[in-house]
Amino acid sequence: MLAAAGILLFIGLGFVDFLSRVPPAEEKPSRNADGIVVLTGGSSRVSDALELLSAGYGRRLLISGVHPTNGYSDIQRTLPDSQRLLACCVDLDRSAVNTRSNATETRRWATERGFHSLIVVTSNYHMPRAIVELSHSMPDIELVPFAVVGEKWREEPWWTSGAALRLLLSEYAKYLFAQTRVAFGGVGQGGMPEIGTPPSPLKPATASAN
Repeated sequence: MLAAAGILLFIGLGFVDFLSRVPPAEEKPSRNADGIVVLTGGSSRVSDALELLSAGYGRRLLISGVHPTNGYSDIQRTLPDSQRLLACCVDLDRSAVNTRSNATETRRWATERGFHSLIVVTSNYHMPRAIVELSHSMPDIELVPFAVVGEKWREEPWWTSGAALRLLLSEYAKYLFAQTRVAFGGVGQGGMPEIGTPPSPLKPATASAN
């Protein structure tokens, strides 16, 4: 019983720590960076990333996790005002299917571009795990988080919504797994694939739920 109570206490304290890492509101990046990467999978992530690019927060944008059948035209149909930026300053990654492969493809892109700093755009609940994976994959690159906060998150506290609580608990479990794998030298990086949902071909800016 003492062991079980200790485990529950550890999990509970860890969840509190995880929640402290989930930004409750959107804040502009603290600085500019060489590039911007957006991890697809949540509403308004891509549009927010394009706004940051348009405002000059980075020189180039990587959209990581675009479905293989989607292209620039699909994004332009969803975001009509993005044509100029898409033509000059946006790259699409169609290989990533989960957060770990997002990190791998982002590292490849940043290395090819010679970038030393990146603004990371993803949903607030996903940001803690994204930073774990990206930091592990490219420790020499400075990461500047920009957390996207969805409308539902802003409208009501997460603890009043069963769906939000389930989402947070699920993300917390994935965060713990990522931290554990990284702590033990990246076990699973090449052999034990992260379980992820295949990207949907119906929307240009959605891949997996990551």
